[in-house]
Amino acid sequence: DIPRLILEKNLYGLDIDDRAAQLAGFALLMKARADDRRLFGQPVMLNVLALQEAKEGSAAELHSALSAPQIDASTVSQLVESFEQAKTFGSLIQVSDELASALPGLRRELEAVRDGGDMLGRDAAETLLRLVVQAEVLARRFDAVVANPPYMGGKGMNAALKTWAKKTFPASKSDLFAMFIERGFGWCKPAGFNSMVTMQSWMFLSSYEEMRTKLLEDRTLSCMVHMGNGVMGIAFGTAATVLMNRHIDGFDGSFSYCENDDLNEAGVPEQFPVPNERLKTAKPDDFNKIPGSPVAYWAPESCRSAFSQFPPLQQVAEPKQGLATTENAKYVRLWHEVSLNSINFKCESTEDAASSGYKWFPYNKGGAYRKWYGNQLHIVNWKNDGEEIKSDILRKYPYLKTPDFVAKNTDSYFRQSVSWSFVSSAYFGVRRYQGGFIFDVAGSSIFADAETLDSVTAYLCSDVAPLLMKIMNPTLNFQVGNVSNLPYRQSKRAVEIANECISIAKKDWDAYEISWGFTRNSLVQLPGTLYGAYQSYSDSGRRAVSEMAKLESENNALQADLYGVTDAVELIKSTPVTLLANLEYRYEGDDTSSDCENRHLYDSSRELVSYGIGCMMGRYSLDAPGLIYAHASNEGFDLSRYETFPADDDGIVPITDEAWFDDDGANRIREFVRVVWGEDTEAENMAWLAESLGSKASESADDTIRRYLSKGFYKDHLQTYKKRPIYWLFSSGKNKAFEALVYLHRYNAGTLSRMRMEYVVPLQSRMQARIDSLELDIHVATSSMEAKRLQKQRDKLTKQLDELRRYDENLRHYADQRISLDLDDGVKVNYGKFGDLLAEVKAVTGGASDE
Repeated sequence: DIPRLILEKNLYGLDIDDRAAQLAGFALLMKARADDRRLFGQPVMLNVLALQEAKEGSAAELHSALSAPQIDASTVSQLVESFEQAKTFGSLIQVSDELASALPGLRRELEAVRDGGDMLGRDAAETLLRLVVQAEVLARRFDAVVANPPYMGGKGMNAALKTWAKKTFPASKSDLFAMFIERGFGWCKPAGFNSMVTMQSWMFLSSYEEMRTKLLEDRTLSCMVHMGNGVMGIAFGTAATVLMNRHIDGFDGSFSYCENDDLNEAGVPEQFPVPNERLKTAKPDDFNKIPGSPVAYWAPESCRSAFSQFPPLQQVAEPKQGLATTENAKYVRLWHEVSLNSINFKCESTEDAASSGYKWFPYNKGGAYRKWYGNQLHIVNWKNDGEEIKSDILRKYPYLKTPDFVAKNTDSYFRQSVSWSFVSSAYFGVRRYQGGFIFDVAGSSIFADAETLDSVTAYLCSDVAPLLMKIMNPTLNFQVGNVSNLPYRQSKRAVEIANECISIAKKDWDAYEISWGFTRNSLVQLPGTLYGAYQSYSDSGRRAVSEMAKLESENNALQADLYGVTDAVELIKSTPVTLLANLEYRYEGDDTSSDCENRHLYDSSRELVSYGIGCMMGRYSLDAPGLIYAHASNEGFDLSRYETFPADDDGIVPITDEAWFDDDGANRIREFVRVVWGEDTEAENMAWLAESLGSKASESADDTIRRYLSKGFYKDHLQTYKKRPIYWLFSSGKNKAFEALVYLHRYNAGTLSRMRMEYVVPLQSRMQARIDSLELDIHVATSSMEAKRLQKQRDKLTKQLDELRRYDENLRHYADQRISLDLDDGVKVNYGKFGDLLAEVKAVTGGASDE
């Protein structure tokens, strides 16, 4: 009756003094003391086992060598076969009850042969006795089993282990640690304890649902120390769990949550159990009330009741996963990369798409955390019903009879939906899509009628749905199955709230160039001065945030009441209003509201400059809203559409650090400000714009804007357009002798020749003339200080001229090639066609765009 503890040292490198195993034992011993089992002070048996491997197919040979007909051949065969792959399966090997009962008699007979048989018999008996010893150890039963088993998912297993796991441990085959949990019960006496420190994933993930169901039905979860990321130096969450080897109906389990701050220097809790809000007593039987049977010990009774009272969402709206192109770099673009003429934004069905002749269609890829509306950035090649993608899939995976495995649920493409980001840094970002989109795995979607989708949007955007979702799965992956199993109730008021919130979020999203619904820069639409326009714009944003916060608060209260979980929702912090107008959300991580305001002022001014550049390029016009020209090769470009503020003749805008050209970017920004707000306030507006961009004490407004265009604009442009720029910066090099922006959609085979003849060649003459003039000025300088200043200017220009001449040679080489672009190839491919003529080549061509 002496309680025994086995610390299993297996072949995967577990240390017996491992801190995690100590904590598991600590949890078990504390539980035992609470139950007055008196384990403290009792002897502990420690078994360390290094398994011997039997030679495959040697059973008959060994039995024959024994020359002992009284030894059952089938028993020998069963023994040998159990250990044929002992070094692969280790202590996961289970000794059957039949073999275990035969071991004592087999040992006696083998010892007799070893002591009195011939040489072959003695060798065979010795070999089999070694297997008997380890079989006896593996067959033993203990009062308690404590282990920190190894972790290894299916990808790390060799073929033999993976096949054996599927057959032997079908419910826990996903990872070695889960198999060891099951194996541990084989070492337990009927009323014994199985205590292990493992990854927390078995508590929630769908791949362990069968295992959880078996544990909750057949065993009893007695107590658990659930540990957060980083505890004991482990990057992921873990759980020290004690399970009884039998089921007790209605048992109250004890659960404690532990963070790093709760541990002492020895790595164990300063107090046990840890006193925090997650210290709970819960009935494991109640976990089965929640879909998937997660070990959600912290869930309030009201939340568990919601799952049992209301039908699952999948009964009224069908969540689905969509397309996985298997090669996004080839088939997916940001919408601004290709010609606008090749994108169909209004497709209604796959049949419509196939017959339309269009190549590109909006693609819902999930994206960053944002609610209600937005993240509409990508397009996908679905020409001829996805002909290229489907054929590529079958070429890559010839064992697939159809591409449906990755091109899933095509019948739902282009339908209106509710969608969410599969992976989120913290929150559940749900958005409404009115139709016209193909969706992918990371942008998993729900389909139903319009009113149901609006109601579902309000529900999923509330605090209630994420609360219930994290009960089923507290990881960062919001899976289709979890959304399907959420309890659901329809609400007319929820529909109204959703429509109002979607409208506010859409207006917010469309206020920025990244949206294909963008019409005009917000400051340009407001009269008066630039300062006044910014103030009105900021006030409008604050009102939108306030209105959204009010609606979301009402929605949270409504949903909490609908599902009877008001008590639980009141305990969680509401998520931020996900509008770009909400500076706290937009600039998450900034320390103060002042930091946010300063960043917003800068961003608003640079967005204005970007819009001004767009008007110069002909992408936008002050005479009409929205995109005016975003086609290809300058074909069909109509200068008559830009009367108020003329577009550039060729889509080439110099942004040199000095005013070498009358039509350069800095001069035209001043013209733009004058045209929009008038001559009377031009000086005031230019001063405000310069200050917002970060003017220096000695600079004029024009100098500041020129410096920003030369040094800051392109970095901001790359960030705005996700490293897929539409205005390309041709640059002579680090001395910035010549730089010019070229509009991607207006570039054609003659653009480089025109750039060279109208800008680069004339600039060389102008620079040489300036250098000659400086030489004369140096000779007549009246002071050494004046002479040094002029020499510095001359030296700078001399370096720039040398750089420019080299650039001219390089530019002529590429101009003679008359390079053309295929916009369907995307910016990354096309940008790389110009060698080192362009700036930031590595940033654009070296990696994927930020998504």
